[in-house]
Amino acid sequence: MLVRFDSRVGTFTMFGDVAVELLKMMGHSGTIPSALLAADIPAALVRLKSAVAAAPEPPAPPPDGDGKPEQPRVSLRQRAFPLIDLLERAATAGADVLWDKA
Repeated sequence: MLVRFDSRVGTFTMFGDVAVELLKMMGHSGTIPSALLAADIPAALVRLKSAVAAAPEPPAPPPDGDGKPEQPRVSLRQRAFPLIDLLERAATAGADVLWDKA
């Protein structure tokens, strides 16, 4: 499943499992579809940033059978960046953020 985040300040899509995890970090139930009103975004953004900062970094990938390292794993911090950016822009503009299945 893919989740599309939409606001008048921008739109992006991410994998559903990551989206639900990030929504829960913001203090939301993780329900899809749903929305966050502009007045609630600053508090949700603080919770999300705190939770992402406290999340452990993924371990370095072990070498594969040829001795070459695997592709690096994408950290939660990297996956959260588009949502944090959208929430920051929405907070500045006083815009709501909505999400639904893509």
